Amino acid sequence: MNTLRLACQRNLYQLRQFHKCIVQQQEAAATAATATIKPSVSETVSTKEEAVASSKIEQIADQIVSLNLIEVAQLSDLLKKRLNLPDAPVMPMGGFAAAPPKEEEEEVQTVVQTAFTVKLTGFDEKKKVALIKELKTILPNCNLVQAKKFVESAPAVIKSELTKEEADQLVDVIKNVGGEVEVV
Repeated sequence: MNTLRLACQRNLYQLRQFHKCIVQQQEAAATAATATIKPSVSETVSTKEEAVASSKIEQIADQIVSLNLIEVAQLSDLLKKRLNLPDAPVMPMGGFAAAPPKEEEEEVQTVVQTAFTVKLTGFDEKKKVALIKELKTILPNCNLVQAKKFVESAPAVIKSELTKEEADQLVDVIKNVGGEVEVV
């Protein structure tokens, strides 16, 4: 009962692993029972050629088959940590939807910046008046007092959503009158 309670508290992946272990144990017990009753028949019935495993691998497999649910969960967690494996995703009940086929020659998309922002980061104290006058003409609906407050509140965005050419022209104008600007 406690094993069942623990199995319900675990995630679905671990529950499936527990089920696989139980099925494997039942199959192993069934094959062991039939092998002890009719050892010669089971050898002759097998038509598949099985790969020969070393005795070390056989011992490890027998030990894994004999583990209970808690030990299987601990082994799984330990192997994930030591081998740096990610957690396996839980399969949805309906399965995954088929992905559309991808073209082999898929082009790598590069992000090209088309909109630029010009930002005033500082200014030359000697050319402050010239910068204020220039910003008064650049900024719409701006008087001298507002332009002075704008310059003194640097860093501040002068204009945004500009093309590359407009941004370069604005940078040249502001640098000529003593401003330090940055294009973002």
